[in-house]
Amino acid sequence: MARVTVAATQFACSADAASNVDRAEALIRQAANRGAQIIQLQELFETPYFCKDQKAELFDLAHPVDDHPTIMRMQELARELEVVLPVSFFEAANNAYYNSLAILDADGEMLGLYRKSHIPDGVGYQEKFYFNPGDTGFKVWDTAFGRIGCGICWDQWFPECARALALMGADILLYPTAIGSEPNDPDYSSAEHWQRAMQGHAAANMIPVVASNRIGREDGETCAITFYGRSFIAGARGEIIASARDEEAVLTAEFDFQSLRRQRAGWGLFRDRRPDLYTVLMTLDGQNWSE
Repeated sequence: MARVTVAATQFACSADAASNVDRAEALIRQAANRGAQIIQLQELFETPYFCKDQKAELFDLAHPVDDHPTIMRMQELARELEVVLPVSFFEAANNAYYNSLAILDADGEMLGLYRKSHIPDGVGYQEKFYFNPGDTGFKVWDTAFGRIGCGICWDQWFPECARALALMGADILLYPTAIGSEPNDPDYSSAEHWQRAMQGHAAANMIPVVASNRIGREDGETCAITFYGRSFIAGARGEIIASARDEEAVLTAEFDFQSLRRQRAGWGLFRDRRPDLYTVLMTLDGQNWSE
């Protein structure tokens, strides 16, 4: 399918998981009613963002992917509405724990898992306490409406992630997110920086980008975070096509993936790459010790 309508959603999460999942379903239905075929929800939407504090009892929020009640519910919803849903969840896998996405196709089939690759660790965002680094590698999926590539929140700051997904043939990049105020610097807002980073991914790879963030103030024991929303959809030149502020929202945009594939081929960005010169990217310190 060439022309595809995509959607980003954003809403505030409460301590009531059932209510959060109900809200997610309501926004998915709104998006589908507006013609959306690929619909992105925010990161870890079942609960408040629990990584503000280090609390061992919060590992109880994790659940194996098999027979996961929310994923099963979203599979039924994807099948009913004939939409593609990347579903964010806290995954338990024996003694490992991941920040994961289950990719659901428009017939409800789960195409696979992506586990978050880059795990942040800072005041208010103490994810290394909860999540193992993802072991799936970057992945793309052929869905009923095109090939999608997904990162999760902190992944979206890394151009290597976006470029890898583009090289693997993604038609669109999707980023579920939970980002807001910085408890250690309450006067600073990353909102503009956050958005521009992903606009750069769109422009550099000539691929649309969809980012879904949460909204609202969430209080933890050690700090509070106000999530700023700002969900958006960017076009293949990095332009903002649809955006929200700090209100509940459903955003949609339509793209012609076939036309964009031709534009990418004709522009020469991928033809003129020099992977033989990029070995320094395989190092942490920027030193090529093999020379």
